[in-house]
Amino acid sequence: MSPALPTPSPTPSPPDDAPADTAFAPAAIAHTDSGGAPRGHAVRALVASVLGYAMDGFDLLMLGFMLPAIGADLHLTGAQSGALVTWTLVGAVVGGIVFGLLSDRFGRVRVLTWTILLFAVFTGMCALARGYTDLLIYRTIAGIGLGGEFGIGMALVAEAWPARLRARASSYVGLGWQVGVLAAALLTPWLLPVIGWRGMFAVGLLPAVASFFVRRRVEEPELFVAHRERAAQAAPQDKPRALRLLIADARTARASLGVAVLCSVQNFGYYGLMIWLPAYLSKSFGYSLTKSGLWTAATVAGMAFGIWLFGVAADRFGRRPTFLAYQAGAVVMVFVYAHLSTPFALLIGGAAMGMFVNGMIGGYGALISELYPTAARATAQNVLFNIGRAVGGFGPLAVGALAARYSFTAALGMLAAIYVLDIVATLFLIPERRGTALE
Repeated sequence: MSPALPTPSPTPSPPDDAPADTAFAPAAIAHTDSGGAPRGHAVRALVASVLGYAMDGFDLLMLGFMLPAIGADLHLTGAQSGALVTWTLVGAVVGGIVFGLLSDRFGRVRVLTWTILLFAVFTGMCALARGYTDLLIYRTIAGIGLGGEFGIGMALVAEAWPARLRARASSYVGLGWQVGVLAAALLTPWLLPVIGWRGMFAVGLLPAVASFFVRRRVEEPELFVAHRERAAQAAPQDKPRALRLLIADARTARASLGVAVLCSVQNFGYYGLMIWLPAYLSKSFGYSLTKSGLWTAATVAGMAFGIWLFGVAADRFGRRPTFLAYQAGAVVMVFVYAHLSTPFALLIGGAAMGMFVNGMIGGYGALISELYPTAARATAQNVLFNIGRAVGGFGPLAVGALAARYSFTAALGMLAAIYVLDIVATLFLIPERRGTALE
């Protein structure tokens, strides 16, 4: 049983240093916490958001499994196969920014539906690809749809759930990625030999069903509806610009810089570790592909536990203390893991390392939601996280270069060092907002 969460005293207004919605601050509505169980609409919002982020994880790992078959069938070079992944991520960065802005203007549920439909349709189109060029176009556009799901889902859940459970609910959205990765790891090796890579892409049409569930069963949060009504009544010159609100004043700009650093380190460490971990186990210890996969799975299991635990701890102890504990744990465990050598130690050490390295994904939804007003919440989630995703794309490159020039141990040591930067950013740039009423 998870530890009971304390019910914070009502917070009528944000702390003095809270970033303000300069256009609507006088009319800001507090998102109160009744202390009761989440209502049905909050649960449906959570389910929709988890499904969206699960599709993100499922798609990227599924593509990794399919690349050899796609390359052989379409006669692609290694560089062309790699470009399919790269441009999917490029599309995700673009989509995250664009759909974040659209969500703050038109609504969380409506735009989340758009992102799912765009992803589903162009993933299905990949099944009809005749060569490299059209497949690359379809993958890029599918990536655009994919990129909006994380931030919109996080904003939707934060606005729908009570403050005392906000971090825990956000951590469940973070777990969606792990669910998607696990589903891809289990289903793709089984389905791919049967239906081929074109059939696997055709399966990608199924999320279109989820989009109808989202549109018909999930309501816009009351907080966003109230904001939209105020925005409709405001003069054009008084309406806030979401991107400007990320740097509305010095305190907000510092917070935005801090969150961008945290998201960059998060993605850099995650991609750098997960892309190279099987190769590290194989080259350094002679593990077979199956054994490397099993030991990597232990790391993923640790990540999932870490995400859940982060949400519980952040609601009980606060965002900053929990981030600092995980960041310190990441420094220690990545360094320790680099010096382990026995199979059992690598198994347990990998799970512990995964818990700290990726467990922090469970905290970004609540943290970012509490730092920005409703007029910019989804924009902040998607822009700042996708800045981190763009930086994180260099993680595998940096780890690979260091491993080739020095050793995997040296590369892992570099990954451990970057979490020190995380600690500095949290200490000096990130304010505490636990229990704060959303504006």
